[in-house]
Amino acid sequence: MNPSTLDPYRPGNSLLHRLDAQVKVGLTLGFIVATALLPPGAWPILILLFAMALSAIILAELRAGFVLARTMLALPFMLAALPLLFTVGSTPLVSLPWGWTLMKEGLVRAINVAAKAWLSLLAALTLTATTPFSEILVVLRAWGMPRLLASILGMTWRYLFVLAGEAQRLLRARAARSGHPAHTPGRPGGTLAWRAQVTGGMAGNLFLRATDRAERIYGAMAARGYDGEPRTFPQPPSTVNSRLLLFGGWALLALLTLAGLLFWG
Repeated sequence: MNPSTLDPYRPGNSLLHRLDAQVKVGLTLGFIVATALLPPGAWPILILLFAMALSAIILAELRAGFVLARTMLALPFMLAALPLLFTVGSTPLVSLPWGWTLMKEGLVRAINVAAKAWLSLLAALTLTATTPFSEILVVLRAWGMPRLLASILGMTWRYLFVLAGEAQRLLRARAARSGHPAHTPGRPGGTLAWRAQVTGGMAGNLFLRATDRAERIYGAMAARGYDGEPRTFPQPPSTVNSRLLLFGGWALLALLTLAGLLFWG
């Protein structure tokens, strides 16, 4: 695993890449909130939100394969909505074996949850693919995020790449030392028990190396005067056009949400 694959940011020179980070963060948060507030059955509003998300992806010049692969993260949320098919509502649609009955209201609610999760993930993906995480963190800190929370998020994000690098070195070392065990000729990797033993040893080794690396990193940071506050360049003031774009986007999202609540709420 290449540590660089963990970073969703994709460098580019698109319109969204050049857009002010405060505008992108604000519009993404507004989009997610508007999507979450929509009542079940507001399909025209969801279609409009999908068109907005698709337009942002096109403006960001993101590859379709990259977007589809990353949006698979929404699959657990979609699967979590499956029980709604049989537990919500009173209008039966289809009777299934084992006494289960598919409800009409449950089907609408499950599709609604899945669509909202996917749309929210599309918005978050577009933001992280066009904005470095450090800039997102600076914007959130400037908007009042607690210092401790910002520090935890920043250190967690940076240490993910350190941990991935350690895991990659362990995998490389295992590949360099691995062979076909004598008792299992022609079977790369040996038996299932042998693989489990090796995997357990690698996991323990990774934990020890990660802990030691974390202590050394913290010692180096403390020696350089780290006091829990990430040091960054001051956030540049937003231009008038950026503010107009941000407030205009919020107004549009508020109108769509209000329309959904009035007609389908």
